[in-house]
Amino acid sequence: MTYALKKPMPKEQVAQNLEEVGDRVKAIIADVRDRGDAAVRDYSERFDRWSPASFRLSPEEIERIVAGVPRQVLDDIAFVQDQVRGFAQRQRDSMTEFEAETLPGVRLGQRHIPVAAAGAYVPGGRFPLTASAHMTVVTAKVAGVPRVSACTPPIRGEIPAATVAAMHMAGADEIYMLGGVQAVAALAIGTETISRVNMIAGPGNAYVAEAKRQLFGEVGIDLFAGPTEILVIADETADPFVVAVDLLSQAEHGPDSPAVLVTTSEPLGRAVLAHIERLLPGMPTRDFAAPAWRDHGEIIVVDSVDEAFAVADTYAAEHVEVLTAEPRRALERMRDYGALFLGTGTCVSYGDKVIGTNHVLPTRGAARYTGGLWVGKYLKTVTYQEVTDPAASARLGEVCGRAARVELFEGHARSGDVRAAAHNGTALPWRNDALERPLA
Repeated sequence: MTYALKKPMPKEQVAQNLEEVGDRVKAIIADVRDRGDAAVRDYSERFDRWSPASFRLSPEEIERIVAGVPRQVLDDIAFVQDQVRGFAQRQRDSMTEFEAETLPGVRLGQRHIPVAAAGAYVPGGRFPLTASAHMTVVTAKVAGVPRVSACTPPIRGEIPAATVAAMHMAGADEIYMLGGVQAVAALAIGTETISRVNMIAGPGNAYVAEAKRQLFGEVGIDLFAGPTEILVIADETADPFVVAVDLLSQAEHGPDSPAVLVTTSEPLGRAVLAHIERLLPGMPTRDFAAPAWRDHGEIIVVDSVDEAFAVADTYAAEHVEVLTAEPRRALERMRDYGALFLGTGTCVSYGDKVIGTNHVLPTRGAARYTGGLWVGKYLKTVTYQEVTDPAASARLGEVCGRAARVELFEGHARSGDVRAAAHNGTALPWRNDALERPLA
């Protein structure tokens, strides 16, 4: 029997909140499209109290900012970027280009071409999120993107030096102190001083996510994303204190971040609930974590670990921690998740900050049809064809003619006809009809 020890807020309230966000985002995008830099500056002043002479940092400014970052911070940034770069390079190496002769004289091929320009959105607002610079900029550069424009907002009116250092060390070609919907719109649409990009990647709050959603099509995006999610699968062998700590580690991202526990043990679930109630008051980020847990926290009790895997798949959660006696069983049993974290030796925070896999992952059930950001997102897989054998071209032309006429596509059929006729010497009845017809 499956039952809940704790339930989240009604889904109807969540839907209403999203609708309100969508309306505000739509208005801002329209304004940036209409007024360009002037609108971007107005929104930056309103939301971030930030209006410098130029939103783009000069090389001299970047050098000065990076020089002021403590050496240990820079060393840690370099270490983490090495992990991200190494994993992304392995992904890139797994993608092969090929050319094959599928019929005599018929060669088909595949290439992976990096997009010409990518935007990397690195969230800020209250806290410097250097890790998002690693995930977006480093991965784009491993893919071979020639121009990466990175944006991050100021924090309480100041430049987040560590984030700038991370973007610079990752290889960003342009760095803008600009955040929110106005940054995403400027990158997607282009303004007088900000050149448009071909795709935008990176996490953000509900407004940033909605801006990417509304601009998709005009610009490519990494994926549709919402608030950070964590789902923990735990059996009786798990430590309830560790489970509670890990759930709150993601709840602190924002007041709308879901944190879900699916457990085979009611005593463990109740112990986790008690630990969370004790931990929350002392968390420096409780103003985010507390409402997130109150409104979006869940504890579900199931009969077996296999049932827990099945329930977890219905959530298709962004992050899934498996704290069970045999965590690797999840690799065989589960299908829908953004990333798996197997056993107590790892945790979602490792994925967010240091381990090397990408932390830009699908949310709101999108893991049912996509994975997260990876080097392949920055690559266009394109095909080409060449036919050098006239006999092969004639054979394809004959089949093309018949296949196209089944679909009543006479123009397509004639493209095949002319190639078949060139080799076989056959007549083209429709050509003679056209030649006999007087010009209009």
